[in-house]
Amino acid sequence: MGSDWSPRDTEYMRAALAEATVAAVEGEVPVGAVVVMDDDIVATGSNRSVHDSDPSGHAEIIALRAAADDLGNHRLTNATLYVTLEPCVMCVGALSQARVGRVVFAAYDKKAGALGSVEDLSDSRALNHRFEVNGGLLADEAGELLKVFFEARRQGT
Repeated sequence: MGSDWSPRDTEYMRAALAEATVAAVEGEVPVGAVVVMDDDIVATGSNRSVHDSDPSGHAEIIALRAAADDLGNHRLTNATLYVTLEPCVMCVGALSQARVGRVVFAAYDKKAGALGSVEDLSDSRALNHRFEVNGGLLADEAGELLKVFFEARRQGT
C-alpha cells in the first residue's frame, strides 16, 4: 500500500495535518482531510462529531461534503483525498459513493481502519467503485498528534 511520495503528496498531507490540529484544539479526535483535484485543494475538513453531535462528522465526510457543495456535484471523479488516519468503514463507503480516484492516508488505524488494518474494502465486491490506496505518508507525525491527544484525555486535561 505504500508509495513513492511526491513533494505534492507531502504538501497536501501537511495541509491535512493542519486540519487535524484544528480538530485537536476544538476537543475533537485530531483527524484532518483535504480533497485535491487538478493539483488544487478544493475542500478541507476536520473531525466535528462532538461539536456537531453528529456520528458522521468524520474529517473525510466533512471534506467530501464541502468539495461536492463547492463543485456542485456529488461525484468527485479523479479527486484525491488526503487524510491523517486510515478511513473507517463509513468513510470508505462515502469515498466509494463520491467516486474518488485515490486515497492517501497517514497513520494506520488498528482498531477501525477499513483500508488494510482491520478490513480492506479497497477491493471489495460489495462496493461498486474502486480507488487507489496509499498509506503511511507522514504516519509518525499523525500518530504523534493522536497519541498526545489521547494521553491528555486519559489524564483529564
